[in-house]
Amino acid sequence: MRFLITGGAGFIGSALIRYLIDHTAHQVLNVDCLTYASNLKALSTVEKNERYYFEKLNIVDAPAMNACIQHYKPDIVMHLAAESHVDRSINSSFPFIETNVIGTYTLLEVVRHYFSGLSQEKQAQFRFHHISTDEVYGDLELTDPPFTEETAYAPSSPYSASKASSDHLVKAWHKTYGLPVMITNCSNNYGPYQHSEKLIPLMISNALAGKCLPVYGSGQQIRDWLFVDDHVRALYKVVVNGRIGQTYNIGGYCEKQNIEVVNTICDLLQIIRPPSKKHTFSCYRDLIAFVQDRPGHDQRYAINATKISNELDWRPQENFESGLRKTVEWYLNEVGTTHQYSNERA
Repeated sequence: MRFLITGGAGFIGSALIRYLIDHTAHQVLNVDCLTYASNLKALSTVEKNERYYFEKLNIVDAPAMNACIQHYKPDIVMHLAAESHVDRSINSSFPFIETNVIGTYTLLEVVRHYFSGLSQEKQAQFRFHHISTDEVYGDLELTDPPFTEETAYAPSSPYSASKASSDHLVKAWHKTYGLPVMITNCSNNYGPYQHSEKLIPLMISNALAGKCLPVYGSGQQIRDWLFVDDHVRALYKVVVNGRIGQTYNIGGYCEKQNIEVVNTICDLLQIIRPPSKKHTFSCYRDLIAFVQDRPGHDQRYAINATKISNELDWRPQENFESGLRKTVEWYLNEVGTTHQYSNERA
């Protein structure tokens, strides 16, 4: 089949494309406008494959997207293009509304018109898979049960509100126009090629550079962590075998406090690459500094992934220890080449 992936040069999108090229026989078109968070080097292992294609396009550009889709004629559209960093959405919300809301609307309209012109056989095969986040559900108290697919939306930040809006648009285009859609909401991803503004790569990079490891508040916020390769396996199962019109939550069954994650990174680095004599510190944990908390900071996310486990026989293969070690070792190999240090807070 022909897959069209939006945001395919991003962290999760590039991992998905690598999976599709390496583990399936499908063709893949990557549509990405190459923002600051894009990284074409993440696709260096597949860029010369005859089944891989790339188009530099912005999803808000309706004429360009229409021409692209009419030319490529995809069987599957997987929509990952999004602005995704909460801090950036607090500082400047418009790019999140433009890409996540207007961009998703534009893509849905282009796809709707394309879908309406397909034969019945092709319509029966076609799927539109929208990839979203657990942040649309808001946050949880310590004693609350994890999010399910029936949890009411209660977004807290401009980012999560824009993603919640896009989810609602996708559901409406399914109910009103009959577009065959599915939605997945995932927990916090981590792994190779993640941008340096995110918690885990930021801590690794700053630690190796001997910089402060800034942690919001007391670091007690809880997140459910999901290794990116486990996530893309789930995405493929959903788009191939999932039920049309359904939402599937994808989680790692791995709730950790932010400070616990940072301490674990420090301890791993202490073993794998201990500070040298040139450093002014002897223990990476000494670099941790607690900073003023983020406005509206959600306290806990947790996902119940029973539905995808029962229906599609998916479960994460990596636990946090194995996944984090793979991630740390990858960044140790990459530091100084593809990864840039960041002064942003986690």
